[in-house]
Amino acid sequence: MTKSTTGLDPALYEYILQTTLREPEVLARLRRETDSHPQARMQISPDQGQLLGLLVELMGARRVIEVGTFTGYSSLAMALALPDDGEMVCCDVSEDYTSVARRYWAEAGVDQRITLRLAPAVETLDALISEGRAGTFDMAFIDADKENYQTYFDRCLTLLRPGGLVAVDNVLWNGRVIDPSDDTVDTKAIRAFNAGLKDDDRVTVSLLSVADGLTLARKR
Repeated sequence: MTKSTTGLDPALYEYILQTTLREPEVLARLRRETDSHPQARMQISPDQGQLLGLLVELMGARRVIEVGTFTGYSSLAMALALPDDGEMVCCDVSEDYTSVARRYWAEAGVDQRITLRLAPAVETLDALISEGRAGTFDMAFIDADKENYQTYFDRCLTLLRPGGLVAVDNVLWNGRVIDPSDDTVDTKAIRAFNAGLKDDDRVTVSLLSVADGLTLARKR
């Protein structure tokens, strides 16, 4: 929804990028290519991508789920941080969007770590559970249709091991979560998700004001 940080002064955001961003060239080229895409607003910011990679490292993650891949910036940022024998399962419905991702995964040499499942994400997550994968993943990143956020979150929790981490994007929704005049389906879904998570005793939780809002939830 935003390629910078909601509510942050642009000059200060630029300072953050200049002083902390360590973006590999392959990621930079993917970001530039996606900037010209009609749906470019769906791409995460580079500092958020760097944070996701750091979270993979901090978790010692070997198995990651991504719900919503688009052109692949977030998946590539995380896959680059995985060990050589790591595994990422990407859920998306668009062959068009993910064809860009496939090119960059291959160029970066991480395509063998990534399995792309083109189907509604709920079907893919349910299939993974049916395949006996519950409790085997270390981390999940959710950045897809907002109406299904709670469903995705619940499925991902089932698939995570105790101590595993779910990261959920767009939880500030460009400030619309506090706009009382906005009663669109997506906005109401994010509000409900945020409200429910506060008292969800399955997880410990923190909402970070990074990019468009990033919630981190650790499975207890």
